[in-house]
Amino acid sequence: MYRIRMAAMALVVSVSIAGLTAPVAMAQTAASDTGASTPKQVEKAQRKAARKAARAKKNAELKTLEKNGYQPGGDQTNYPQNIQNAEKKAAAAKAASAP
Repeated sequence: MYRIRMAAMALVVSVSIAGLTAPVAMAQTAASDTGASTPKQVEKAQRKAARKAARAKKNAELKTLEKNGYQPGGDQTNYPQNIQNAEKKAAAAKAASAP
């Protein structure tokens, strides 16, 4: 969960930094009505991108855990232990595949 939050925060920061660079020449005046809604649209797009990235990361982590034996819909009487075992297997597989 902490990793997902950190990844989402990093994505939001990088997108917001990229969004702060404004073009030098603007076709519309600053007093136009469409200019007021643009920052909201940019913010909304940034939040949407952050949510989408967090969801993709969560789904990838869950898929890895399921591949290593965790069953989220299965018997949850050994809940903390069964997910920890799957995490250990995933870490061992990742370490074994690393050069």
